[in-house]
Amino acid sequence: MKTQTQLPKLEQIHHEVTECKKCPRLRKYCGEIAQLKRKSFQGDTYWGKPVPGFGDPEAELYILGLAPAAHGANRTGRIFTGDRSGEWLYRTLFDHGFSSQIQSQKPGDGLRLLNTYISCIVKCAPPQNKPTPQELKNCSHFLQDELHTLKSVKVYIVLGQMAYQALWRLLKPSQKRPLFQHGLKINLDGNRCMILSYHPSQQNTFTGKLTHLMFHSVFQAARSHLQDNNKKNLSF
Repeated sequence: MKTQTQLPKLEQIHHEVTECKKCPRLRKYCGEIAQLKRKSFQGDTYWGKPVPGFGDPEAELYILGLAPAAHGANRTGRIFTGDRSGEWLYRTLFDHGFSSQIQSQKPGDGLRLLNTYISCIVKCAPPQNKPTPQELKNCSHFLQDELHTLKSVKVYIVLGQMAYQALWRLLKPSQKRPLFQHGLKINLDGNRCMILSYHPSQQNTFTGKLTHLMFHSVFQAARSHLQDNNKKNLSF
């Protein structure tokens, strides 16, 4: 059996995430939710711990959200799995060739991300989806470790304002950070880009702030960027 120091880098990061206890408020909240449960999930055993990212270690597409949902990833143990936001995301990923199946309800259901890695800036579900500045800071090194490990990323899709701000701080582009605007594509160095999107939360999708067409346009832009980049590489 491999020791922690012998684990592949991403696997080691995942282990460190699930064992993290730096934010007592968040760990307490996740544990309480896991005990109380939602009525429709009373028969489920909740994960109730920090949730690591997952996906292809050689991914060219990196998707970043805010945090696990209290009765979604905090229940299933996999980010964007088992809630309405995940339904939107995985259906769209499948339509654009980034996922092996159209939906995912739990780990082990056969879903594979294709050339894609998904993560979040806070690894524990925060009360009211509002992590404190210190909790954001406590979690930032996990995100930084992921970014350093995923060497092949060419497109970053950020889901919401907070994910945008967090990723920008870590990538440190030389340009001034543009104001958040859904669908905005920001070219970075090394043929990389960042594409901004509203988060597929129920608040955004139920009110029409984010439509299927708007969400699809973001992933179409990502697919086009990757195809154009691969054509450039083949031309040498």
